[in-house]
Amino acid sequence: MHCVGKKVLAEEIASLSRIYERFDEVSFAKVVSVILNHPGKVVFTGIGKSGYIAQKLASTFNSTGTRAVFLHPAEAMHGDFGIYSEGDPSILLSRSGSTEEVLRLMPILKQFNSPIIALVGNLASPLARQADFVLDASIVREADPLGFVPTSSTTVALALGDALACALMEARGFQKNDFFKFHPGGQLGKNLCKTVGEFTCPLAQVACVPSEASLRRVVIEMTEKPLGAAFVLDENKRLLGLITDGDIRRCLQSCQDIEQVFAKNIMQTHPITVATSLHLGDAVRLMEDRPRQLSVLPVFDESRNCVGLFRLHDAYRRELK
Repeated sequence: MHCVGKKVLAEEIASLSRIYERFDEVSFAKVVSVILNHPGKVVFTGIGKSGYIAQKLASTFNSTGTRAVFLHPAEAMHGDFGIYSEGDPSILLSRSGSTEEVLRLMPILKQFNSPIIALVGNLASPLARQADFVLDASIVREADPLGFVPTSSTTVALALGDALACALMEARGFQKNDFFKFHPGGQLGKNLCKTVGEFTCPLAQVACVPSEASLRRVVIEMTEKPLGAAFVLDENKRLLGLITDGDIRRCLQSCQDIEQVFAKNIMQTHPITVATSLHLGDAVRLMEDRPRQLSVLPVFDESRNCVGLFRLHDAYRRELK
């Protein structure tokens, strides 16, 4: 069964590659310009699987600085056309370009002077012929074993819509600060809005030992203050090194006489550190995007004083304590 999975992925990759090769920069730039120069919103519509992609794209637009709504084509005919303001651009998604529910919208959209953008899989279709702008989302074949389940077509439509959203982001000068205004909740909101300092375990709660401390003393300190690490400090409380649970385990595996092991022998003398002001998401990437994931980091303030320990675990906890 894994072979089928790989074939599906390969076909969808091939569909994206073909779209990339024939990407019409002129048409794409015109669509970006139309949306960028309109002060109102963008209306997405589609039905079936195309409708789900349209809903996702409307959400992506909203989160990246371009106001958008999703209009169900059937509900539109029963009052939901009321969401339109004069001149709101419409992006209509259809694999075949002949979806009846979508085509029925065309005459009414023109009454609102809506620029019609067809994100369509058939350039010879009625939808493509009647639209003001066309984005080519055609594919050679669907990726499923039967060849007709929306797979490659939805992937291509989604990718083109994402490309449009990102182009608008850049054109609007949309920055990180703008982004997290729209994402105050969830892990993404925390990563964007919170800083390492808000999640730091203060120095008083961290196991701290001198460089001459025995391995036994290090283990006792780390047991009494179980944060997964110990700081090795000098007499002025300056950080000399870091000892983690992993360092202890590796020492026990390799050392014949643990009575002769001291903190200075097993500490990391140049651990990666972070500032209290670093955004939480940046710290998480620093710890996770590496061959061997880090679980703890020493934290320093603006004066380069070690003020505590940041744990990856704490980045994912539900609430601040």
